[in-house]
Amino acid sequence: MALKRKLTSFYERLLQKHGKQGWWPLLSIGYHKGDYSIPRNAKEAYEICVGAILTQNTSWKNVEKALIKMDEVGLLDKKAILNASNEEIENAIRATGYYRQKARKLKEFTTFLQNNRGELTRDSLLGVWGIGEETADSIMLYAYKKAEFVVDSYTRRIMGEREGMFNSKMSYSSIKKLIEENLDKDYRLFQEYHALIVAEGKEQR
Repeated sequence: MALKRKLTSFYERLLQKHGKQGWWPLLSIGYHKGDYSIPRNAKEAYEICVGAILTQNTSWKNVEKALIKMDEVGLLDKKAILNASNEEIENAIRATGYYRQKARKLKEFTTFLQNNRGELTRDSLLGVWGIGEETADSIMLYAYKKAEFVVDSYTRRIMGEREGMFNSKMSYSSIKKLIEENLDKDYRLFQEYHALIVAEGKEQR
């Protein structure tokens, strides 16, 4: 109960300080504060998925450059990615670093989406080459509106080390479970909470 109160109180403090964040930003509309209807269609959901993969080990600024380039050359589309050569994808996403690996990840993920006939789940995502827990949770939370809490380096540093809510050395799954057990299971709350932690973390750098 004590952790539940801490989590709720901290969320309210962050919200008062930073305001609603409007994650995940899309090229067509940018940030969408207070509008949780995004994504509104499969195209927008796919763009979020691509962004979640590309943001591994890089800044959002670099991801945005890559997304703009992909859009310009017509690669921000499932069929286009499946038909494109690795070299074409690599050239479009070069700004994000690790572009060869990420090109393969985009191919593997898009093939998975194409072949997936049932409901997409976190477990099925984790079976895709190059998709780890943080990326899977980002995809589930922001692209598919599922209440999966995203644990990133800011979560460990801000909530764990600074606020003392948990041991920051705990495993990803242990931190995720602890937080989810003490928050209402609402994707809108999880989206906003994660985005607020990132805003706080960037300010503290």
